[in-house]
This record gives sequence, C-alpha cells and structure tokens, in this order.
Amino acid sequence: MRARALVALMLAGGVLAGGLAACSGIHGRQERGPALAQGGGWRWDYLSAGSFDLAMAVKPNAGGVGNDVLTVYIEGDGLAYLSAREPSQDPTPTDPLALRLAMGHPGTGPVAYLARPCQYVMETRPRNCQVGYWTKARLAPEVADSAGLALDRLKADARAQRLVLVGYSGGGGLAAVLAERRADVAGLVTVSGNLDFGLWTKTLDLTPLSQSIDPVTGAAKLAGRPQVHFVGADDKVVDVAIAQSFVAHQPTPASATIITVPGQDHGCCWAASWATLARRPEMKAIPGWLP
Repeated sequence: MRARALVALMLAGGVLAGGLAACSGIHGRQERGPALAQGGGWRWDYLSAGSFDLAMAVKPNAGGVGNDVLTVYIEGDGLAYLSAREPSQDPTPTDPLALRLAMGHPGTGPVAYLARPCQYVMETRPRNCQVGYWTKARLAPEVADSAGLALDRLKADARAQRLVLVGYSGGGGLAAVLAERRADVAGLVTVSGNLDFGLWTKTLDLTPLSQSIDPVTGAAKLAGRPQVHFVGADDKVVDVAIAQSFVAHQPTPASATIITVPGQDHGCCWAASWATLARRPEMKAIPGWLP
C-alpha cells in the first residue's frame, strides 16, 4: 500500500483529522460523543436495530412535534485503521464530526444523529461487532438494513413523514445507499461523502471494499431527489471526482449540486464552518432544511 493510501486511511479513520489527534484523541473517545450530546441537552441512547446496537442522539423536543421532516446526520467511518496493516479494534471516532454538524443544524425541525455499527458500543454492547464491519464490509447489506430500521424508529418517534439524510465521509455513502432504497427520503446532503467506492479505492490504491454496497451503483435511483454534496478543495481523502462520478451516474439533468469549499480538507474544519455552509442558498432545495 502506497504512503498516500496509508495517510488516506488514517485520515478517514480519524487518526490524523485535526492535526495530531491520534496522540490525544484515541483515549476517552467512548465518552466524547455522549458528553458532547448531553452537554448540548441532546438525548443520547442506543437502538437495537437488526444485526447491531447503534448509538444515537436526538435534539431536544425532536420527538412528538409533528414536523413533516426529520433530518438525520450519519457519522463517518471513525477510527477504522491504526496503520496500513492494522485495523482498529474499536471504530469509535476520535472526533464525532457528524454529531457536531447535527448540533449546528440551522433548522428548527427535529434532528437526530446516528452512529455507525460498533461505534460507542464496544465496551458495553458489541453485538455482532467484527473488524470487517469497519473495513471491507463497512457498507455490507446488513449494515444498511440496520441503519434503515433505526431510521424507521427515529422517524416514528419524531412523528415525521419524510427524512433528510446528511452523511459525513463514509456516512455519506451510507446515507446515499439509504436514500436509494427508501421512498421517504426527501433530500440528501453529503459532506466529504465517499460516494463511489470503486473509484476511491482505485485512486488511492486501497484494497477494494469487496463486501460493501457501492453507493454509485444505485445513484440513478435518486433521479429528481434534491441533493447537495459538499467537497473540500484541499481534501486528499475524498476529492471532488468522487462526487462528480456519483452525480454523473444519475439521469441528466441530475437534481444535485456539488459545492467545493476553498481551503477545506477532509476533517478540519467542517464543523466550524457549518453554520455558514448550511445556510447557503443551494440548501433551499432540501425540503424542510431551513425554517
């Protein structure tokens, strides 16, 4: 594996995000997500959904408000690898970036956060957790099935009729696959979303994600569905070609916008700039996004 591939894997796993996060971020990460959510008044909980127990958080007053649209943010791949040849034994992210984005959501409707399989649960409820689920099988059919069941529960609790899915990094790929599978997803937003596994692994000389669903294969199913894909101009992990490929696989003209953010890399500093990015005029295409 080439050096750039190693860097890409470690960045995608959260080891290098935010500089030298590996030195200070690995320890204590199990508590970081719950503490962040609860500190903002959000409810942190766990859902038994299909093959996995998934960590989740819900914005205050998100349940039972009768709002038509529930927005769900989906976490990235987390700490998938420690080195090129050593997978992590716990994929919990060093920085729950998707949670930070969720807590900065600009709208007034219900908002929820969904972690990926085996994140935040390895010490207490690691049901069916195997290394493959954050390496080659990070988007296996059972992963998508589990997330789909979790969405059903979150939507029912919020008394919503439709969903808007927001995915960061690998969570963008999962959000896309869920949108391709469901008729109730009114809009899709990705942030540094990994939307074409084949192109991604080829470009970075990585081992193919052979046990995963590739989001790009079902991209045509999103015809007419509003989408906004944010890409960092300095992102060396998931560059703009990935989003361009995903959109190119949709019927022309696709109902998708790609926004390239100057000076932005894969991790830092999406959360800091989200208050501005989330209010860009292109976001008006996403149903229920803004009041």
